[in-house]
Parts: sequence; C-alpha cells; structure tokens
Amino acid sequence: MKSKNAALLAIPVLLIAIPTALFSQKPPRGETAATGSDNLLLATMEKELRRGQSELAKQYPAPYFASYNVTDGESLVILSAQGAILNSTRTHNRAADVSMRIGTPALDNTHDKERASGITSGQLPLRDDPDAMARVLWRLTYDEYRKARQAYTNVKTQSAVRAKDEDDSADFSAEQPATFIEGSPTPAFPDQKAWEELARRYSASFRKYPQVEQSMVFLLATNSHSYLVSSEGTKIVTTDAIFRIMIEAETRAEDGMQLMRVETYQFTDPAKFPSEAEVAQNVQKMAKDLSALRAAPLAEPYSGPALLSGRAAAVFFHEVLGHRIEGQRQRGREEGQTFTKKLNEKILPEFLSVTDDPTLHTLAGTELSGFYRYDDEGSPAARVEVVKDGILKNFLMGRLPVKNFNNSNGHGRAQAGLMPVGRQGNLIVTSSKTIPDVQLRTRFIEEIKKQGRPYGLYFEDIQGGFTLTSRDLPQAFQVLPVMVWRVYADGRPDELVRGVDIVGTPLTVLTQIAATGDTTSVFNGICGAESGSVAVSAASPAMLFSEMEVQKRKYGDERPPILPPPPGAMDMKGGSK
Repeated sequence: MKSKNAALLAIPVLLIAIPTALFSQKPPRGETAATGSDNLLLATMEKELRRGQSELAKQYPAPYFASYNVTDGESLVILSAQGAILNSTRTHNRAADVSMRIGTPALDNTHDKERASGITSGQLPLRDDPDAMARVLWRLTYDEYRKARQAYTNVKTQSAVRAKDEDDSADFSAEQPATFIEGSPTPAFPDQKAWEELARRYSASFRKYPQVEQSMVFLLATNSHSYLVSSEGTKIVTTDAIFRIMIEAETRAEDGMQLMRVETYQFTDPAKFPSEAEVAQNVQKMAKDLSALRAAPLAEPYSGPALLSGRAAAVFFHEVLGHRIEGQRQRGREEGQTFTKKLNEKILPEFLSVTDDPTLHTLAGTELSGFYRYDDEGSPAARVEVVKDGILKNFLMGRLPVKNFNNSNGHGRAQAGLMPVGRQGNLIVTSSKTIPDVQLRTRFIEEIKKQGRPYGLYFEDIQGGFTLTSRDLPQAFQVLPVMVWRVYADGRPDELVRGVDIVGTPLTVLTQIAATGDTTSVFNGICGAESGSVAVSAASPAMLFSEMEVQKRKYGDERPPILPPPPGAMDMKGGSK
C-alpha cells in the first residue's frame, strides 16, 4: 500500500498471499535455510561491501553510506479444505537488499519522492558459493549506484526550484553502529507429512456444517535468518521462527453479503499448537456465528454510544492513532500531519497512555507478532512512550529525522525490497482508571439511557481496517467489524446485526472515550503501508465511547448457491458415514 493508505490487515490476507510469493523456488535436496553457513555468508557480505565502497569512493559523486541486508528463509505453507490437502509447498529463499546514499545526510538521493532510489533487491544463490554470492552482490551494488546517482541529480534540481519545506530536517540520522550475533537456536522445522495430516484433521471439522460455503485451514512455518552489514560498521545477525494456523470460514446471506469468520493461532514453538478438540470447538463457534450472521438484520447508519471489546479497541487504536504517530508522517507536503504540532498537548483522556514496545515477546500470556530485537535499519528495538496521561510525547522513528526528533528509536521497519520507515511494533494502550468489564456494560447502558437512545452498539470482534493520512484525502479511518450487537436500553436481549463499518476522524473520536475495562486483549496482525507488510500487535482494554459513528458496508449482489452442498458427511478417512 502507498503512504496515503496505511492499513491493518487480518492475518488471513497475508497467509492467502504468501503461497504465491514463496512457491517460486524449492530448496535443494538436503539443504535448509538454517545451515552452518552463517559465517560464510556474513563474511562474503562484509568483503564485497568493503570492496564496493573502496571502488565507488573513486567515483563522483561517491556514496557516503551503503549496507547489505540478506534474509535467508525457509517456509512451509499448507492449505487444506474439507479434510483434503489443496497445496503443500516447502521453499528456501535468499533475498538481498543493497542500500546506498549519495550526497550528505542533510540532503541525499532518498529525499522526498526519490526515497525508493535508496534500495535495489535481488535473489542470492541458495548454495554457499561465495564467488556466486559475491557476483550477485556486485551487480546489485552497481545497479543501485546508478539509480542513486540519477536520483541525487534529480533531488538537487528539485531543491533548486522548489519552495522550502516547513520541515527541512535531514534525510538520514547519525546512529551508533551495532553488533549483535544471535546465539539462540530455532525450534526444529516441522515434518511436512506430519503437518499435512494435521491440516487434514483440522479442516475436516467443517464437514459437519453445510451452511459454511467455503472453509480453509492454512498452516505456515517460517524459519528465517537475517544478516545486516553496513559501511558504518553495523553487523547484525538475528534468527526468527514463527508457526501460524489460520482458519477461515465464509458464507453468503440471501441479499448477497459475504460473511467471514477467522481464527488464528501464532507461536514460536510448534509444540504449542492447539489440540484437535480445541480447533473443533472453535470451528463449531465459527459455523454458529456465520449462521447467526446470515439471519441477522442489516445495521443502519448510527451515531451514539458504543462499546468496543479489547480486541476491537486494539485495532481501533492501531488505525486511528498508531499510523498518525509514525515519524515520516510528520514531514512532507503530502502528509496530513494530524498530530505533528500537538506535542505536549492533550490528545486523549488523561487516564489513557500509549506505548509501542517491540521488545515485548508476550503480553498477558499471548505471544506478540510485533516483537523484534533490531529494526531493519540496524537500530536496537526500544520501548517508546507515545502518549503519557493523555499527553502526546513522542513519535515512532526510523532513521528519517523530523523536526525536533533527529534520531531513530528503533522503529524503522520494512519488508524485503522496500525502504524502511517508522512503523508500529507492539502498540499497547493502558488505562489508570479501569472498572470491571461487567460494570463497564452497566455504564454503557446508563450512557444509552442518558442520551435517550433506544440502543447502543457493542463491537465484539474486528477483522481489520484502514486509515488515510495523506492531506489530499479526508483524514478519516474505517474499521471493519465482524460481530456487532445492538444493546437495548429497555433490557431486551442483545441483537446481532451485520453490514456495518466504524468511520470517523481521529481528532473527534479520540475525545469521546469515557471509560475502560480492566482486562487487556491482544490483536495480532499484518500491517500494510508504504514500506510493505510487517507483523504487528495491538493491545487494549475494552473501551466505552460516548459517541461513535458507523455506516453501511458496501457489498455485492451475488446470491447464495442455488444447488445445495453434496449430501452425506465424510468421516476422517475420506469415506462416507
């Protein structure tokens, strides 16, 4: 997504996209991403970087900074439906990013719209052949130098004819070089055949529910080694292993609205995977939810009291606040700069504080997707206090400075092939004035009655959302709920509704938070923005809003299937019951 569209995407979007990106190469027989080749690969990168810098120093203009970043990863992706394997692929991939800066840190080739000129990417050989790897790095280095040199010429020309920007901060911050070599081993990679059997058993649970038109189970294992060396002297090697299950179910209402439920699990140890009984129980709930949603009435546009569960509030804060306190959004003529000039001003109720802490691996017993040791520019991950007692204190910074914030605080992040910028990691909302969740519902009903409304809306679960930060578009957000209930003031049972999105503008809605619950919930997801897709987490207690606006959701007119599903459930071995 481009910079004007920053979004939190539910994990299913990433998992559905992953297979097409990873199926391009198969690992050589007997070779995996995690071999004893760390020293050889790192040595080759360092040697070629030194050689390239030495030779390019003779050119004019010469680069003042260069770095190599290699991701050596192994992945296993299995897709299963109705107890059958649809796809099972194991891949090994080595991707190299060569970054280069020409000019000075105050003004270089990455300035403004030329930022993409700072990186060139390619594929490294899978086998540990230093000559072959050096050859690829040499070619990428020269390609990057040509691109950066032309961009620097463009930057100097534009700087001579354009009016001065309000924020004339430098293009690159000065940071201390870091050295870190990961020592902890990663868990053993799962056996492909064993995981296929597991996926079959998980997905077969949907056979009992013919009202579910389509269902899938994704199993994903990734084991990656990242290597970063720079001309400043940074040398970092980190290893990460992630194991995920994504269970997705879909159906369609009579009016054509597509309905979806998703459950995800994420661990750093495959031994923690849920039992078949636990998965079957979740599948049953997903099927029940979909049946209820098909029969639920359409929601109407509404503005009034609203209660968000912890997960829903976490996604809300990621979209409404999180993207707007990312450093690069505070400079440039295209950004809306919602909070740029609100430092040390109140932007939230005084009982709320917000931090972003990528150093946290778990929270409330849940593993966090946004954990990392060093960011993608080689800066150590750090806890950043963004809002303290309602007062804006800080921004999430990479190595792109903004006015009054000249250094990174370890939040420069990107997917391979893209330039890092300030991004969220683990965004955590805390409250100094909590009330028990049961009392929060009572307070919610009191607020409904106080405003003379027949009902308020309770948002139980949310699948994602997006926000707009560019100044040429409305400074708005849209959050996509899944399970939404009308809570009636007269004591009638809660009523499930469908087809509603939360909308609004940040400066208005953030002032409407009236109370919070006492239990923190976590949302793990994938965030897409101008530096690509990165893993993030958001955590928050449940929140009561005195006013929130919703609108009807757009949907198609395709009717449900005319034909009923094939008769007869199937047993686990594939035969008819």
